[in-house]
Amino acid sequence: MTVKIVTDSTSDLPAQIVQELGITVVPVYLRFGEMVYRDGVDISEDEFYRKLVESPIHPSTSQPTPADFADVYSRLSKETDEIVSIHLTSSQSGTYNSALQGRELAQTRCHIEVVDSRSLSMGLGMVAMGAARLAKSGESLPAVMEEIRQAIPNIHLLGVFDTLKYLLLGGRIGKAKALLGSILNVKPLLTMRNGELSPVGLARTRARGVDRLFDFAKNAFNIQELAIVHSTTPDEAGSLRERIASIFDKGQIHLTRLGPALGVHGGPGTLVLALREKISNIGQNAGEGEPSRKRISLPYLHRPRLSFSCLRLLA
Repeated sequence: MTVKIVTDSTSDLPAQIVQELGITVVPVYLRFGEMVYRDGVDISEDEFYRKLVESPIHPSTSQPTPADFADVYSRLSKETDEIVSIHLTSSQSGTYNSALQGRELAQTRCHIEVVDSRSLSMGLGMVAMGAARLAKSGESLPAVMEEIRQAIPNIHLLGVFDTLKYLLLGGRIGKAKALLGSILNVKPLLTMRNGELSPVGLARTRARGVDRLFDFAKNAFNIQELAIVHSTTPDEAGSLRERIASIFDKGQIHLTRLGPALGVHGGPGTLVLALREKISNIGQNAGEGEPSRKRISLPYLHRPRLSFSCLRLLA
């Protein structure tokens, strides 16, 4: 029987890919005051970003419950004996632990593997996509798990934020830092390191921030797949895609939207580049069993004396 792939809505996977690859997406919860929405189910991205800007109440998010995962696993166990559930980095959310608890609640004989992707947005999405492609082709559970094991350390992200406002509203930075950022009109850049969101610099203008994303792709080595994720700037994301198409196959560049679960903290104007590099056999030393990896490095970023703490995305 075909291995079934499960992920959560922080993966920001395009609906077409979810349908084509048969991926099951468990929604994160979004709360505006007394109103609770399921990410991607009860509220659209357009409605969310409108409310984010206009509502006097700043929203909060919470991971799917163990019961949510148990329901999904129980339903899928009627179609398969093997499930792989891949989720948002555990250092930023309780989603991974919730999935583990859901596995215990499911009370099914189905074999369920729960995986911490150590990533988010389309970084997580590309891990799930790679696993789903193999599963759809009929590969075994061990083969799918090996694909995931190889993918995770080769996923890289860089994102530019238009403002520090939403990080402040979410309690992720202090007022002094947010005020300084506003005065300087700088654009913070974040990456993922060992499953943690980490600041890597500040661009003085929006255009320079986008240039850094292009440099990130241009300086990467042996890209296998790439995704551009935007919150509210589709034209800008499309233009970046055209620039990157000069150095990488346009057909392998996914363009998608930053969903509410992550948009709460990023806000309008967030733009993220996620890529997966290939494992290269070039330069393998004689007698070594593992291929070498040329690790990509972040392009030089101007770094004014402004920093902010790592972010925890979901309560």
